[in-house]
Amino acid sequence: MEKLKFTFETKPSIDGKSNYIAITAIATKDDKVFLMPEEYQAISLHKHIQTSKTFFTVKNTLKKRYQTRSVWIKTTEEILQTYLDEDGNMIFQDQFLEEITQEQMATGSKKRLEDPIVKILEKLVESQQNKEKQSIKKLADRFVIEKFDGKSSSACQWMEIFENECARFDIVKEEEKIEIFRLFLEKSCTDWYSSMMIKLGLDSEWSEWKSSFLQTYVNKGWTASKYALFYKYQSGSLLEYAVRKEKLLLEVRKTIDEGTLIDIIAAGLPDFITDRIEKEQIVHTKNLFSELGRLEHLVSKRKFIKKKEDTKPEKKKCSICEKLKKGVRYHSEDSCWFKTNLNTEKDKKQIKLINNSELECELQYEDQKN
Repeated sequence: MEKLKFTFETKPSIDGKSNYIAITAIATKDDKVFLMPEEYQAISLHKHIQTSKTFFTVKNTLKKRYQTRSVWIKTTEEILQTYLDEDGNMIFQDQFLEEITQEQMATGSKKRLEDPIVKILEKLVESQQNKEKQSIKKLADRFVIEKFDGKSSSACQWMEIFENECARFDIVKEEEKIEIFRLFLEKSCTDWYSSMMIKLGLDSEWSEWKSSFLQTYVNKGWTASKYALFYKYQSGSLLEYAVRKEKLLLEVRKTIDEGTLIDIIAAGLPDFITDRIEKEQIVHTKNLFSELGRLEHLVSKRKFIKKKEDTKPEKKKCSICEKLKKGVRYHSEDSCWFKTNLNTEKDKKQIKLINNSELECELQYEDQKN
C-alpha cells in the first residue's frame, strides 16, 4: 500500500471561539473508508501527518468552518505503523476503525450540511467572528505601546513589548496576532505589512512575520548608540531631558545597570546643575529625576536673566552729532548722516594746511636768494 486518502475538516472547538483541523476518515486505494473516532480526530494527535508537505497545503486551503478536503498522502514506515497493523487492518492507537462505504459517507455529509440547525449554528459562528474582529480594535486601544514607524532605535525591544501586550490580553491565535499587528504600524511600515500580506497571507505563522520584521528593521549600526550616549542638555526642562535620555539608552541596551544609566544621564547635564547634586544620594534614576525637578528654577532664572539683557541693549550717544552740535542723538556712528560732512571738512583742513606749508617754504627760499 503506497498511499492513503485522508479526509480533513475544519471543526469548531468546544467553546466555539476557535477552529481546529480534524481527520474524520481514512480511505484506501480499493475505496474502503474507515471513520476516525471523535476523540482522536484532532490533527495534533496525528504527528506524522502534521509534518507532511501535503498537510501544509491543506492547512492553507481550509479557511472556513466545516470545510472538507480529501487528499492522498504517500505512506512512510511511520504512517503505516500508526494506521495499519501486521494483518493490514486499519487501526489508530490500538483501536480498530469503523468501515463504511463511500455512499454512506457522502449521504451523511449531505444531511449534515442541509440540517437547519447546522445552518443556524454557522450563522451564529459568523456573527461571533464579526464581533471578535470589532473587539480586536477595542483591545488595541488598551495596548500600552507606541506605534512603530521604522525609526525606533530597537526593533527587538519593540517586538518584545508587543508580544507581552498580546499575552496580557490573551491574544494567542496567530491570525489575530497578525491582524492586530497592523494597527501598530505607521508610515513606510504599512507598505511592508501589505507586501508581507501578499507573500504570506493572513493564515501564515506568526513566527514568519516576526522573523521578517526583525531582519528588516533591526538596527545593525552604531548611530543609535552614539546618539544616545552623546545626547546632552541644551535648553528647556531638565526633567524632560533626563527622561528622554533614559529612554534612548534603554532602547539601545535594556540590560544596562542603573548606576551606569545615572552616570551617563548626569554627564549630559551642565556643570552648575551637577555641582548641586550629591552623587552618593542618587541610587536610582527616580532620585535623579526628583533632584532635577527641584533644580528646574535655576534653568528658568538663567533664561529670564539672559532674555532681560537681550531685550534692553545699552544705548550710546553719537559722537559725530555732538561734535557738530546737532543735538544728542542715539544711533551708530557708521549710519550717521553727518559723517560725510565731517569727513569733507577734515579733508579741506588737511589741504589748507598742506598749501600753507608749501607757501611758507617758497617764501623762505626767496629770502635766501635775496
